[in-house]
Amino acid sequence: MTAVNFLIVLILCSVVGAFTGLMLGDAVGNLYLAIIAGFVATIVAVVARNVKIPQLVFVYSALAVERPIPLNLGIYSVVTSLIGGAAAIGIANTTNLTSSVAIGSLGGFFAGLMIAILMTIYDMGRREGSAVR
Repeated sequence: MTAVNFLIVLILCSVVGAFTGLMLGDAVGNLYLAIIAGFVATIVAVVARNVKIPQLVFVYSALAVERPIPLNLGIYSVVTSLIGGAAAIGIANTTNLTSSVAIGSLGGFFAGLMIAILMTIYDMGRREGSAVR
């Protein structure tokens, strides 16, 4: 995963998490908000990477999106979004952050970070020819 793709995943997940926080607001508790924001951000990132929209072919070629995220890696990413949501709420509690948009953005950011880490490990395993598949 190149640095550009890494940044795009982080920005996309943060924005989706912020919008999720904006939409849910005070309807759910902060922990559930962060977990839902991370979950939605992960699903959007996997779908955005796997679904090729014909109108965006030029963007895909510029970003060097060679292959989609494998299905099992997408499932692992959704599971790790729970960890990202918990990390976001831990940071929010430490810094006395109460804004639902900021908590959602943190949840999406940490979920995107988990996706990027999993993709990096997956790519390293493919290059070395190990049994990671």
